[in-house]
Amino acid sequence: MDLWAITVFLLQSAMIFVVSTLLFDILHYLLHRWENSRFKLLRTFSSWHWVHHKFLDMNLDIDPRYVRQNFWFHILPEFVTGLIGTLLFLFVFPWPAVAANVVLRIVLLIGTIREEGMDFNHMAMDRVDGQRPLWWVNNSYHALHHVHPHNFFSSFFNLFDLLFGTGNQIAGRRFLLTGASGAYGTAMKERLEREGGIVETAKSGLDFSAGNYEKMREKLERADVLILAHGAKSEDCWNANYRTPVDLTELFIEIGRDRLTAPEVWGLGSEVELHGDMGIDELRDYAASKRAFAARARDFYTSGNLVYRHIVPASFTSAMGKGAMSARTAVAITLFFIKRGFTYVPVTYTTLAVWNYFRFRFIQKPETAELRAAE
Repeated sequence: MDLWAITVFLLQSAMIFVVSTLLFDILHYLLHRWENSRFKLLRTFSSWHWVHHKFLDMNLDIDPRYVRQNFWFHILPEFVTGLIGTLLFLFVFPWPAVAANVVLRIVLLIGTIREEGMDFNHMAMDRVDGQRPLWWVNNSYHALHHVHPHNFFSSFFNLFDLLFGTGNQIAGRRFLLTGASGAYGTAMKERLEREGGIVETAKSGLDFSAGNYEKMREKLERADVLILAHGAKSEDCWNANYRTPVDLTELFIEIGRDRLTAPEVWGLGSEVELHGDMGIDELRDYAASKRAFAARARDFYTSGNLVYRHIVPASFTSAMGKGAMSARTAVAITLFFIKRGFTYVPVTYTTLAVWNYFRFRFIQKPETAELRAAE
């Protein structure tokens, strides 16, 4: 078999596995939607699936009483759905790629049976790590489906959640929002509440100030997600753009250290992180403070102690000035990406935020930014 034939075989095999897995993810989604169906049969199918959520419950504890039922009502249906999806490719591809997938699925089934349902994605956990892949599913990602059963449906490759925006939970979660009186914060509050989020606000200078966060502790203890939408372009921009966001994030990490799921923070950055002050005196401190925060944010971004989402918007209309899009549009784009699990969120029409990802993730030097912030 030459290199080209091997490449084609591997590509065909990969496509078969991805598509057949997506078929189960679609069925999985439907089983949850059928919970309140007006048709009794669909409600029955849904109730069978909920046995799986009793086997591994919302606290991520395994209940051994449901091992047998979990096999009949979850493991076997998943295998059969994937197998049917695989065999359908006999009408499309040569049989060797299909056969390879059948063998793989049988091996996975045998392994799951031997472990009594406790495979890589189904195990008791004391803590869900804050680091979650975007394109595929690990045990931390799938654990979130058991904590939030109406989202996080992808099982192997994160195709379903990326396509349908089920990669985050909004409804019922508690959000603490700073900068709620600003254009972006106001739009974010409206949108989250419309989608079922519970939003509490905190005001800079009233609830917190640089070095003074005692009033925030109780609010942070109630929150699942901290959204840092406050900032300043000129006056006191170092405290507004760097010190208080960093301090609040670190306090939230401390408060959430013993939680089942890592605390989540959404930080508002800027495209100025990429292009700097461009020699404009009025932008010098603003750009430096935003770049300093981005440098610290990269540490948060790679930490397992929290889920950190770095939002980088192009200019939008606010009290800071006119922009080419409204704050509501910026929020809509933000949530489009966040619902699909993105942790770096480019809200842009210039593409600068996209290019900034490489600076944010790989190029900037945290120690340099720290020295500038301390001056």
